[in-house]
This record gives sequence, C-alpha cells and structure tokens, in this order.
Amino acid sequence: MQEIAYRSWEGIRISILIVFTAFLPVVAKANDFTVITDRIVSELLQVMVEDAVIAELLETQRPDGTWPGINYEDVSRTGFEHRIHSANLVLLSRAYVDRRSKFRRNRRLLQAIRQGVAHWVERDYFCDNWWHNQIGTPTNFVHVMLLVGQHLPRELVDGMQPIIGRAHLNASGARPSGDRIKIAGILAKNLLFMKDYPQFEEVIRVIEGEIKFAEGRGMQYDFSFHHREDRVNNTLSYGLGYADAFVEWAVYVAGTSYAFSDEKTRLLVDYYLDGIVKTTAFGTYPDTGAKNRSIARPGALKPLDASTPKKLLLTTDYRKQELEEVITTREKSIAFQRSSYSKFFWHSEHFTFQRPHYFASVRMYSTRNANMEEPYNSEGLKNHHRGDGTNHLAVTGKEYYDIFPVMDYQKVPGATILQKESLPDESQILKWGTTEFVGGASDGLYGMVAYDFKSAHDPLGAKKAWFFFDEGYVCLGSGISARSARPVFTTLNQNLLEGKVTVFDRGGQRMLENGLHDLNGARWVHSDSVGYLFPDSQPVHLFNGQVTGLWTAISKQSSTPRDTVTENLFSLWLDHGPRPVKGSYSYMVFPGISSSQLADFEASTPMEIIANTEEVQAVRHKGLGLYQLAFYRAGELELAKDWTIKMDSPGLLMIQLVDGRVAKITASDPSRRLSAIHFQLSQQVDLPVLDGVFSTWNPATGATSIRVQLPEGVYAGSSAVVEINGGLPAKPTSQ
Repeated sequence: MQEIAYRSWEGIRISILIVFTAFLPVVAKANDFTVITDRIVSELLQVMVEDAVIAELLETQRPDGTWPGINYEDVSRTGFEHRIHSANLVLLSRAYVDRRSKFRRNRRLLQAIRQGVAHWVERDYFCDNWWHNQIGTPTNFVHVMLLVGQHLPRELVDGMQPIIGRAHLNASGARPSGDRIKIAGILAKNLLFMKDYPQFEEVIRVIEGEIKFAEGRGMQYDFSFHHREDRVNNTLSYGLGYADAFVEWAVYVAGTSYAFSDEKTRLLVDYYLDGIVKTTAFGTYPDTGAKNRSIARPGALKPLDASTPKKLLLTTDYRKQELEEVITTREKSIAFQRSSYSKFFWHSEHFTFQRPHYFASVRMYSTRNANMEEPYNSEGLKNHHRGDGTNHLAVTGKEYYDIFPVMDYQKVPGATILQKESLPDESQILKWGTTEFVGGASDGLYGMVAYDFKSAHDPLGAKKAWFFFDEGYVCLGSGISARSARPVFTTLNQNLLEGKVTVFDRGGQRMLENGLHDLNGARWVHSDSVGYLFPDSQPVHLFNGQVTGLWTAISKQSSTPRDTVTENLFSLWLDHGPRPVKGSYSYMVFPGISSSQLADFEASTPMEIIANTEEVQAVRHKGLGLYQLAFYRAGELELAKDWTIKMDSPGLLMIQLVDGRVAKITASDPSRRLSAIHFQLSQQVDLPVLDGVFSTWNPATGATSIRVQLPEGVYAGSSAVVEINGGLPAKPTSQ
C-alpha cells in the first residue's frame, strides 16, 4: 500500500511539475508584456502635459464630448480636423495617470475622456485620406487604451477595437515601406493591451523582418529610402519614420524574449548613419534638396533631435563613437560635427558632401527615377523644378528655414530653368526622366556629379556637373539649349538674407543696398559667409531684399497658416537669354569664408577648370593632385603638359596623384550599362591583375591601358575605388 501511495504521489508531483513548467513560458510572456507596456507608457508620460492645458480642455468640452473650433463635418484629404479631437483625448489620458499632474485620477477628467471616446465610437469618423484611418487615428486611440483603457467601460473598449483594428498587416497602407512598420507597431500595442501573446510575437517578428534591403519599396542598397514605385528619395520622410518605428520597438523589447537580433539592429544603425545622417547637414538639419512635399509645412527643416541615436545606444554599442558624435552635435552645436564624407545615393540620384564648415547636396532624376513626389493631399504645389539638378548649401543649417512660401520656384538653387509666366498645373509636377547618364563618383571622401539634363517640363537641355573639394566646389554647365523665346536662368542660390552683400565687378569692390542688381563683369559675390567666384565673364543678376508670400500658395491643407509671410531673401543667378544654343556657365562656391579671403581665392584659386564642353567637363585640385572628369562620350583630354587621358566610353573618373604618380582611381558609369571602364593614360602605371583591375603598359605608344571592373546588379551606378600602395592596388571597393 505504501508503494502504491508513493507511486501515486510521485505521479501527481510529476504532473504538477509538468503543468508548472508548461506555465513558465506564459508567466515569462506575461512579465515581458508588463515590462514592454510599462516602457511604452513611460515614454508617453516623458513630457508632462501642463495643468493649464488640461483645465482648458475640460472647460471647453461640450456635453457630447466634442470641442469647439474643430470642424467635425469635413473628412476630406485636406481637412479632417478630427485628428485634434483624438489628440486631445491622448493629452487627457496622459494627465489622468501622470503622478505629476494635479488632475491625476480626477473623476471629472475621466468622465471627459469617456465622453470624447464615446462620441468617436458613435460617429466612427472616416477620412478620405487612408493615413488617418490606418495610422493617425489608431495611434492616438491605442495610446488612450494603454493609458486608461482599464478605467473605461467595456462597451467603449469593445467599440474602439474596430477603429484601432484598421491598423492591421493586410491594410492597404501596410505595403512594404515605412508605413508597414508603423501599422505593425500600432497593432502590436493593441495586442499588448488585449494581452494576446501569440499574435504579439508574430507581429514583432514582422517589424524585425522589415529591416532589410529592397529593390522596390523600402530601404535601398545605397541606404536611401523609397516609399513608392516612383523611386523618389523619401529618406527624410517615410525613411525617417521607418527608422524611428524600428528603434522605438527595439528599445521596447530589449532584454525580453521578444528582443531583436543583433544583425537587424546593426543594419538599422548602418541605415541611420549612412542614410539618414548623410542626408542631413552636420548630421542635424534636413537636407533641403532631399525634402519633397513636406516643405509646404512650417518647420519642415527643423533640426533633428538626439532621441533616436540615444535609443540606438540603448540597444547596441555598434558604431558607438559615430552615434555619440551625432548626439553631441544635435544637443550642443554643429561645431562638434567633425566628420567629412562624400556620398552618392545611386538608387536615388542624390549626392551629399560634408566638411566641418559646410554641407552641400545635388538632386537629380533619370529614366530610373521620377523627379519629385506628387503633391499628395495638395501639398508642395510648386515643386516642378526642385529635382532639376538642384544644389543646396548649408553653413549654419538655417539658410532655407521656412523660405518656401516666399520662394521663387523658377530660381531653385543649382537648377537651370526655362523662365515661364507661371508654373504648370500641380498635376504636372511628377515626371520621369528621359536621360540615363545621371550619376556620381565618390571615394567616400571626395566626389563629383554629372547630369545629362533634359527638362521633363520644357524644351531645355544641358550638361551639368559639380566637383567637390575641401575648400568648396566647382559648378560647370555646357550645351545649354532651349527652343523657347523665354529666357533660361541658372540659379546659384536663393536663401534667407543674412547681413550685407559684397560684390567685386568692373565697378570695383562694394557693398550693395537692397534691391535688384545687374552686375557688369562680376568677378565674385559674397553673402552670408559664402563666396561665389566667376572665372569667366557672365551676365550675373542679384536680388537682396524683402519678399512676401503665402503658405496657402503651396498647400491647400485646412491647417495651413493663412497669414502673409515676409522674409528678406538673397538670390543670385545667371541669364543665358532666350533660345540659347550651346550656352555655358562656370562658377566656384567657397563656403565659410570672409570677403577678404574670397579676394585671395580669386587671385589664386586651388581649383582649375580643365574642360567645360558638351563632351567632357573636368576640374583639377592643385593641392590634392586630384582630377575629376566627366566624359559624356568617348574622347581624349589633356590633363597637363605631356599628360593625356583617353576614354573608350562615357563615364566618370577621379584620378589622384601622389608625388606625380597615380595613387587612387575612382570610376563609375552613370548609365549603369557598362561592366568596366577602359581608359589610357600617357604615363606608366603599374597595376597587376587583381580583383577586377587590369593594366598594360605600351612603351611604343607611351600609354598605359587600364580596365576597372564596375559594380553590377544592385550596386550598378556606385563607384569602384582602387587604391594603389607601393604599386599595388587595394581591393576595389564600392562607394
């Protein structure tokens, strides 16, 4: 009997152990849910809502749960002020649980929340813009649920579920892009609230899985970001949200059973530093040239804060020093930005260049990319030419801040534009390019850009190129031709005016009064610590003075400010006249210098223009021994006395000399058609066959034939970089 009793007890003990062991993962999941939920709520409460704001919301709320001043009838794409209603409910919910608020656990406050939620559940407002239905509204209400859902009647919680539930993985907006992670994040928060462990884990893996390279929508292999099939650069809009959403969840699930893999986290750090940060001036201010329709919103160029890089450091120490530099720069001053780089985003036809004292970018489009985002929701109504080889420059990062309501959109910095009486209809903004020779060459530190420009809007074409160095950059244009009686302008810059403008022309050096100026024989212009130098005599025009405009001229959103905007602007442009035939221009830009320093550069510039024709545009930097060459067709060019180069095809080359010998070669093919670049140099260059590099010295002709293998596939359009050390090249790298 004792043995039977013992066996019975042993069986019961084992059964209990099995049940308990099986229950452990559930307990662990429950604990993880608590940790993750607490982290989300803590973040929502990070900034306290002022008691005065809550008091006003309580005082003004109507008995039916609505607020005055909100148009509850207009659900159009340009309206939907209902977003203010749901945002108000988030504010009230935060105050209800925040220990710092005098309204914490206030019964009247809770009643106001219930009334506001009940009103929405009863009406179920649905916007013509899907974003509000699948992202904006669900985000606000899932936050209300996480904050105060346990204090709401069951019928309100149940009534909210279909509204929050519009954020699901099969929603129309959950296509592979930045919005998919956002929608998955909303769903995950709702599953936390509903304590649905199995589905929550599935959604977390979806979020983690979205951090990947894509050939369609999503993160590109050059670390730019495409949101739609137009292949427009969306790095600073949807791409920024993509990174922020992933980082948000990486922090939420860190240290739990749902934590993201190290591989995915590292890839996100790479994207943030090599994509987002390299599309900002000094790692802080959004590159004006990379912005699309969002310029129609006040504050579109406000500096990025340090929250995302700080969150990244909570999850990994990968590239820690670079992340810390970004944080310091954003929290203290751009003076702490020490990085220098050259970056060409070959999937987006976008180039950026950073030095400690300046940032510059060039935006283009080709047969592979559209020129600009459509004016969705009636924003960005004058963006027709903002992709036409535009060149933006930042020394402070504030040069273009909220310039957009007063801007002349036919004088976009860097662009060559046919001047029309008015811009075409907004429906004509988005256009695909008609030329394929559009690209850049970069070794990671120095770079150049070449653009066989054919306007998508006007009968206008030109060869445009930019050559970037430490002190500044050179801008060349050739073959400028247009079939129109309207004049063609190339704009050097149009930015906010700061201080006096100094010029040096045939009248000597002088400061200009505000107004419109036609400069005769201009040699240089200085404005706001930037010098513009003209190697050749060109018809230069300048405006410095007051301009007025309206935000409503570029946006039809109901929230758009109606007040007249007045700003002081600086504009500098070249006039190529009507019907130009093979026109040209050349100018140099020296950022961060005084007018006296500019005068010194004018006497002895470190950059020399070698060629500016329809066949080839080339510049040499004397101090660096660096040659940058853009061949639009096969041809020959004398680089220096008794030293020539012969290209067998179109292409871009950078050749750097050390002690008179070739030390580095950078090559790229803007057309993306070639597998290799072939050229001959009238100098003996010893390059053994190694990793796609081949050279042959011919004593009879006194020339070295060189073949450099180019990146292919998803890397076509990037640069092959060959470093030669002691006669031996390093393995070519893609930039």
